[in-house]
Amino acid sequence: MRRLLLFALLLAGCSKGPEADLASISEARSLAAEWALVNEQAAKGQLNATYVHVMRQELRRQLETSATSLKQPGSRYGAEIRAVLRLPDDAAPQELRAHVATLKAIEDSLESA
Repeated sequence: MRRLLLFALLLAGCSKGPEADLASISEARSLAAEWALVNEQAAKGQLNATYVHVMRQELRRQLETSATSLKQPGSRYGAEIRAVLRLPDDAAPQELRAHVATLKAIEDSLESA
């Protein structure tokens, strides 16, 4: 009976792998998409410079929080989030969207697993 209980606990611990990070991956993807939109609108001159500065700071802060909350920071998605964080504040929207697409693909694969 003890062995069965130990096995069940071990199995439960393993099931909290990448799936436990789904919320953080989704949040990071959403934040990167919002950052791309801010940069796109800023490049068109449609946003106030102060607003753009504050939004970029806040988006970066929230992305850092998502990155530090990962259960598996050394994972592929962890590396992808860190890659987004290494981008300059005025990164090209297309570059940000490429990372968004990668995070979305990872998210989708984990949800279907």
